[in-house]
Amino acid sequence: MPATYARSGENSDTAQSLSQPGSALRKGFQSSIVEDVGIRYVRDSGVCETTPGVGQMSGYIDIGTNMSMWFWFFESRDSPETAPFTLWLNGGPGCSSMIGLFQENGPCLVNEDGNSTYINPYSWNNISNAVIYIDQPIGTGFSYGSTDAVNSTFSAAPFFWKAFQVLFESEEFSKFESREFIFATESYGGHYGPAFVSYFDEQNALIASGELTAEPVSVTALMINNGWYDPLIQNKAYVDFATNAPGYGPLQTPDVLSKLNESYYATGGCRDQELACYAASEEEANEVCGTADDYCIENVFVPAVGNLSSYDLRQNASSDNVFPPEYYADYLSQDHILDAIGAESAFVECSDPVYYEFVETGDDARTLLPSLAQLADSGMRMLIWAGDTDINCNWLGGHDSVLAMNWQGASALKEAPFVNVTIGGRDAAAVQNVGNFSFARVYEAGHEVPAFQPEVAFEIFKQVVQGEQLHSV
Repeated sequence: MPATYARSGENSDTAQSLSQPGSALRKGFQSSIVEDVGIRYVRDSGVCETTPGVGQMSGYIDIGTNMSMWFWFFESRDSPETAPFTLWLNGGPGCSSMIGLFQENGPCLVNEDGNSTYINPYSWNNISNAVIYIDQPIGTGFSYGSTDAVNSTFSAAPFFWKAFQVLFESEEFSKFESREFIFATESYGGHYGPAFVSYFDEQNALIASGELTAEPVSVTALMINNGWYDPLIQNKAYVDFATNAPGYGPLQTPDVLSKLNESYYATGGCRDQELACYAASEEEANEVCGTADDYCIENVFVPAVGNLSSYDLRQNASSDNVFPPEYYADYLSQDHILDAIGAESAFVECSDPVYYEFVETGDDARTLLPSLAQLADSGMRMLIWAGDTDINCNWLGGHDSVLAMNWQGASALKEAPFVNVTIGGRDAAAVQNVGNFSFARVYEAGHEVPAFQPEVAFEIFKQVVQGEQLHSV
């Protein structure tokens, strides 16, 4: 899949080749590195978060030789001594979480001049410590070093676990280990979220049994917006969504829709190839799943989108004014900003080298529904939500995916009516609540929900943090 169609929720036409970092330690860095493992950071750079008294750190989690993972942490604007700990990850694979920071839910947004920022009143650090934004895997965003070890969601999980071992073993972050931990992610996060949290749980079980000595990483809530969970279901949803996007009508002409149906349902088409991927042996899976992914992208996804923006059906992909704007990329290209925050490599919004490592294993064509279902069965607070104008990971596909999950709440979810939720005096979303599990269709929002509907996204986040079922306010 070309980088333009990355399932990250961001325009990735600014993707660059990886840049090599400088060898000198940035001025102002504090460091806790021992044998290539530890954190290096600049404290309170004054960049982005300018609220008086609110602390921040930006820098690197070194998880091994030539493996430096970028992070940017912001204290809560309210009660930082007790506020929960929240992680934000963007997707791709290979796209930077600086997208979420600067376009979606971070402390600041960038002005049109690309040289200045203003406070985001709906920043998620209004009520949560961190949000900690991390660029993973290595080679993504400001992260740098060897990219050879990661070529799939599952191979990325141990390295991300290692990053949290380093964080929670450090003096600076150890106090957050016992806090509520909200794992929030987007798009390819439909793969990352279930796989990473499941891996954390597996490691925690080994720690509890005495088979592993390490720091527990206990996620208490998982939030995934416009996620990519199950390719068989979600490729079918391209056909359904293009035929009749609820509230917006058909996206393509009858001729295109006819070809879409044929490409998905015909013998040897997308459906058959995805089923072959699911049935493939471990030795065959990379090739079979990669072939399926390529076919479905070219023959189903691309024509379903046509000349529309894949991230918001109301916009044209060729427009010069696609929302959300990319002002932040200019901001992060300036040397004085890089010096201030401690960045040691040029910013790469979406990395083609990282992306194509995943392509080679057909990672995109694997289903993560079994892992997602297992987490739902554990009773973890979970929100699967989606903006209803996104085509890329559209809400129909997301909803059909969770309806297909084999978990104890499956029957109740199928029978649960959609309930309209109002926020700020207007219709905001249609939701289903089953115990600790919620699904939400967010009205008039594209792929990056907090960018399109910041007030709604913040209120939904707040309700998840407070352990509440989604409701009107």
